[in-house]
Amino acid sequence: MKKLNTIIPALAALGLLANCSDPNTGASEDDQGHAHEEEKGDHAHQEEEHEHEHEEIALGTFDIGGNSVEAAQGHGEVAPGKEGHLVIKLPFNDSGETVVRAWIGTEDRTLSAVGKGEYAPSHDDYDIHAVAPDPLPEGAKWWLEIEKPDGSKAVGSIPLLKDVEED
Repeated sequence: MKKLNTIIPALAALGLLANCSDPNTGASEDDQGHAHEEEKGDHAHQEEEHEHEHEEIALGTFDIGGNSVEAAQGHGEVAPGKEGHLVIKLPFNDSGETVVRAWIGTEDRTLSAVGKGEYAPSHDDYDIHAVAPDPLPEGAKWWLEIEKPDGSKAVGSIPLLKDVEED
């Protein structure tokens, strides 16, 4: 009887293990889940690449605290209450260690939403999304804050796309 009490649970455990494998690959559910996560990761990377592919209009190169920063604006003109998109390329590469923030409006950030840049290593630039205040203040600009890993900060402005087109 003792042998039966040992054999039955052992057979049950073997049955469970056999059901956890994909008969085509022999991979367990855990392996399949990991492979599925890798596929999701690849898909997310492809989506990230695709999301970065959009029409950007170069705004020019601007001096922000001694840094010669290249800027481009995506998603069309900035409009009150709408999200704006700014792409920033710094004159140095620190693999995203610098924190870049931007907002639309005035230097004092009144009624402005501040967006934090997301570093895109494939392009070595920062994508920043920020919602413009509604109403948009007169003379509104993109404002950029660059915080280097050593803690030093620089703030400066970049004209909005509509301001660039009016010049």
